[in-house]
Formats: sequence, C-alpha cells, structure tokens
Amino acid sequence: MIKIYDTLRAKKVKFEPLQEEGQVKIYVCGPTVYDSAHLGHGRSAVSFDVIRRYFIYKGYEVKYVSNYTDIDDKMINRAKEEGITVPELSSIVIPIYEKDYAALGVMIPDVQPRATEHIDEMIELIKKLEKAGFTYPLDDGVYYDVSKFPAYGKLSKQKLEDLRMGARVEVKDDKKNPYDFVLWKFKKEGEPFWPSPWGDGRPGWHIECSAMSFKHLGEAFDIHGGGLDLAFPHHECEIAQSEPVFGPGSFAKYWLHNGFINVDNEKMSKSLGNFFTLKEIFEKYDPQVVRFMFLQTHYRNPVNFSHVLLDQAKAGLERIHNFISRLQQQYLTNKIVNAKSKKLSSRCKNFFSKFESAMDDDFNTSSALDALFAYIFGLNMYFLTEKHSNDDANFAYDSLMRIDSVLGVIFPQKEVSIIDAEIQTLITEREEARKNKDFKKSDEIRDELLKKGIVLDDTPQGTVWKKL
Repeated sequence: MIKIYDTLRAKKVKFEPLQEEGQVKIYVCGPTVYDSAHLGHGRSAVSFDVIRRYFIYKGYEVKYVSNYTDIDDKMINRAKEEGITVPELSSIVIPIYEKDYAALGVMIPDVQPRATEHIDEMIELIKKLEKAGFTYPLDDGVYYDVSKFPAYGKLSKQKLEDLRMGARVEVKDDKKNPYDFVLWKFKKEGEPFWPSPWGDGRPGWHIECSAMSFKHLGEAFDIHGGGLDLAFPHHECEIAQSEPVFGPGSFAKYWLHNGFINVDNEKMSKSLGNFFTLKEIFEKYDPQVVRFMFLQTHYRNPVNFSHVLLDQAKAGLERIHNFISRLQQQYLTNKIVNAKSKKLSSRCKNFFSKFESAMDDDFNTSSALDALFAYIFGLNMYFLTEKHSNDDANFAYDSLMRIDSVLGVIFPQKEVSIIDAEIQTLITEREEARKNKDFKKSDEIRDELLKKGIVLDDTPQGTVWKKL
C-alpha cells in the first residue's frame, strides 16, 4: 500500500487511483523556458521521475504529463534582451532542459505540452469561467474574481485577508480584490498575441496548466505535482479555475510538492547570488552524482546544497559502482557451479521488503538508499566468504537492475542507458498481457523489445531488463 503526503489534506493518506485500478495519471508543472535549468528544476524533475518510476515498478500504468511554459512576461523580457523572438528563445532553451534532464536520468514525459500549442483550450476554459460569472474585464485584460470562490486558499492554508501581495500576484489598484489574477492579457506593442473573444492578447500564467491538464488527462486525475513554491499562488489558482467549471472534487485528487534547494540555509535565488545552473554543476560533477545527492534527501524536505554534500554523494555513489564493477568482472565470471543459495534468496527478499516499505512511505528515497547500502554490503560479504555460482551473481545482478528501474543510480550511465518511456510502456503492456494470459501478445512485445536491444528476464521479483 502506497501512502503519500497530500498537501491539500496536510497529512499522509493511502493512495487510491481515482478511476481505473492500476492506472495513475500525473501532471507536473514544468519550467518557464526563458533561461537554463537550475538545481531547483533538477530537484523537482528527479523527485517526480522517481515517483513515476515507482508507480511503474509497482505495476501501475502511468500517464505522465509535464509542460513547458513558453509564453509569459519572463519569456517576452528575455527575448527582447537577446534581440530575438519568443519562439526563437524557446527553441534555444528547451533543448538545454532536454539535455540536462536526460543527463540526470529523467524519463521523457508521455506528453510534454507547450503553452503556445494550447491557446484554444485556454480560451474555451476562460469562456466557461465567464459564463459561470467568475470573470470581469479591466483595461489590460480579463481577471478572475477570487471572491466568487470561497475555497480559495484551501491548498496553501491561507486566509484571503492574510495573503501576501507581490508573491507572484500582480499588484493593480483597480482590481476588485487585490488577490484577483489575470486570465487573459491584452496585447502590448511588440508582444506575441492571439485573437480571442475579448481582444487580441495572450494567456495569463495560471490558466495554462488548467487547460493543458484538462486536455491531456481529463476533468479529474490522480496527482498534481511541482515545487513547493508553486503551491501559492499557482496551484491555488489552478484549483480556483478548474472546480467552478468541472465541479467540486474535480481536477487533482492528490497534491505533491517537493522541497526547496537551500544554500547555507537560505533559499537559492538569483537575487541572493547563490544560484547554480545544472550546466555549471555538471562541469565539476557527474550528473548521476547530482541525482544521487537529490535522492539522499526525502523529496519533501529542503536540500541544503553545498559542494561538501556533492562530494559526499560522489563518495557514496562510488561505493555502489565499485561493487557493481566487482559483480560484473569477478562474481559473474565465477566458474563454480552449484544451486542458488537459499541464504542469498532470503537476503534478497528481505531487501526488497525494506526497499518497498521505504518507498511505500511517501517515496522515502533516503531510507530506500539505506536499505540498498545494507543489501550491497551483505552481497559483497556473501560473495567474498561463500561458495557461489554464476546463478547467484546473476540473481544479485537482476535484483539490482530491478531496483535501479526506480532509483536510476546503481549502474553507471555509461554502461546502461536509462530506460525511456516507450520501452517502459511496452514492458508494462507485456506484464498486463501476461496477467490476462494473453501469451501471444506477451511474446510479440518481448520480440519487439528484443529488436530494440532490450532483453527481458521474468524473475520472482518481477520483470527486469538488460541491454544487449
């Protein structure tokens, strides 16, 4: 049973799929692509990548959507500074994110929508809000009237009178309420614009994710995720935009937020001069070390970043990789032939139990890594002191491959590529076919994966894969 900490309920709750058993729909707010990816982006991407992977590991069919915001004030201002158009800016920056996220071992989303590709959906959503009486026009755009939605503040646990102005909430004297937010901005000279019933312009930031999640996941889905800084106002506004249109209980059932990146106990920010891009970090540290560093801290807790923390992560990861090297170069080539040890099987079963117990508890990667180190220590002692066969070594290898389908750090990236979404989808489909005793389809999928250079091995702990 997976338990997750739901920000809306402010407690851990049992995860229960919203619709069909065995299916999970996840939407994670992606970056605004006006500048290179920084550590905060990487932390969020890795956190939800592991969550996605663990649901797949548990046998769920996952649909994972994460967007790019490619039109907003930051995009427009940066494009002007660079003397290029907004589309040109996004065409430069998005590949940087793709490269950095791939280096971190982050699986490609099943759907990766861009805001500019969903303007029609945003306009339709605003029209429905207008019809329901939640909007009003001003000289610069169409606004959402927060006073019409009494539940506003339920996610961030804030009262309207206590809301902080200026926290990504535009200050404007003629708004009905100071916390009202813009849905549609009328065009200004030199800015990108699209036609709408209210006049030429562009969408506000908050309406984007409401429209894109509805387009790709429907009126209601299981999990909405993002950084803690998005809980207010962004996610609060998404709820306010969606529930009046789709009804109470629609939109996201669970809300998950990853913690901040702190530097010397202060939140990382450009204004404080403690800002690090992923590219800068990758120049000194292997991206897999950075991923491992993120996993050492529970995703909801802040990471107090320092180069000492990275050095510690590097040392810890080397311990794991050194064992993998011995496993591949020594233990897998052992010529002793005997039946697989019951002791090894028992040790493996105990490890899987501890690993899954940690991950079932709100995806506690810190405890999962503790279990992994204990397992590797036990395996190493076993191979050094006990007679063992190739079967033993293969058994250990397969068990670690199975776990690495979640963690993505056990095997060096230069030796094994992170499995992509397409291949994982095929594996999930095959497992479903086997459950339904559709062995013809199961064999067809196995053959298809073999053509892609992926060999499957059905173990008692589940299906594991290897590259040819």
